[in-house]
Amino acid sequence: MLNEVLRLGFIGGGINSAIGMTHKIAAQMDNRFLLQSGCFSHQEKVSKKTAKAWNIAKYYTDFVNYLETEQNSLDAVVVLTPTDFHTPVILEALNRNIPVICEKTLTNSFADAIRIKTVLDQSNGFLTITYNYTGYPMIRELEAMIRHGKLGKIIQVNIQMPQESFIRLDPQGKVPVPQSWRLKDGTIATISLDLGTHLSNMVSFLTGAEPIEVIAKANSYGHFNVTDNIMCLIRYTGNIDCHMWYSKSTLGHKNGLKVEIYGTEGSAVWYQMNPEFLEYNDNVGRNIMLDRSSKEILVANTPKYNRFKSGHPAGFIEAFANHYIDIYDSLIRFRKGEKYPYNRYTFNVEESLRELSLMEAIERSIRSHSWEQVNA
Repeated sequence: MLNEVLRLGFIGGGINSAIGMTHKIAAQMDNRFLLQSGCFSHQEKVSKKTAKAWNIAKYYTDFVNYLETEQNSLDAVVVLTPTDFHTPVILEALNRNIPVICEKTLTNSFADAIRIKTVLDQSNGFLTITYNYTGYPMIRELEAMIRHGKLGKIIQVNIQMPQESFIRLDPQGKVPVPQSWRLKDGTIATISLDLGTHLSNMVSFLTGAEPIEVIAKANSYGHFNVTDNIMCLIRYTGNIDCHMWYSKSTLGHKNGLKVEIYGTEGSAVWYQMNPEFLEYNDNVGRNIMLDRSSKEILVANTPKYNRFKSGHPAGFIEAFANHYIDIYDSLIRFRKGEKYPYNRYTFNVEESLRELSLMEAIERSIRSHSWEQVNA
């Protein structure tokens, strides 16, 4: 039976953005969505150029005008603007009863997330936030292993996401200049919104635990006057200890996302730069390297994660496409009137509230040099 193709619109994500093309490819990879219009930029030149390059018939430069004009022609809108502009766009879409798919992070403060939740609840709307790293087959395998007790009781998590983008030079020896919105810190440091929420989401996704308290340290080592290195110790529910580190000032790391999960009966390690493999160790000394073809696999061998056979690595955009399949399934349930349409692989406003609350607690801890409660 053929899937119903849902009509998608973008706000932001033009060809000058870091993430627009990735969302475009991932959303349409499995024929669940069709991108048919967008307000790709408030700049006429950029929005027009994007529409032409992507063979999109309709484009706009004002998101309010876009939503007003196209609201009956959209099954969902994807919010791809800089984070500090998410809130007004999301509220406008929800007030028009348009389902929203939002690039992480939902917004740049806990208070704004509460505003969004209020409107979402009042409108009985649909809102999901994309955390693409959870789409990797072996990360979903790890989640299933933990859920089925293969690691025993989880006692410790080490998670890191080091990058070098704020301290390296380009091949000509010059300082590369990031997008302007990345070079200012608000109530929450931009690096926490950019990287920290990915890690917070990953820990809760894998373990089901929630952060309770945190102690953190921050620094600025790179070329720009913003926080670019944060280290945290976090206590989670279930008496889980977590060491979390994220940075943009670590030479040698393009995107060093690494997850280490330790339980009473086993441990597992996954590294984003080598995503096809999950290292598993048990309490009788066995060390096993798992991939999608391994005998012990629980979920990663299903057709959904095998567009092509094992040995031909699935990468970042395929992981994002896996995420979009789950968003599609949730949207279909929402359209059928299900009260809670989300599944274990889609993330709603509650997850964002928890992550933003942790990021704000990190900021308080940096200032106080002490443990701070997470108050979500």
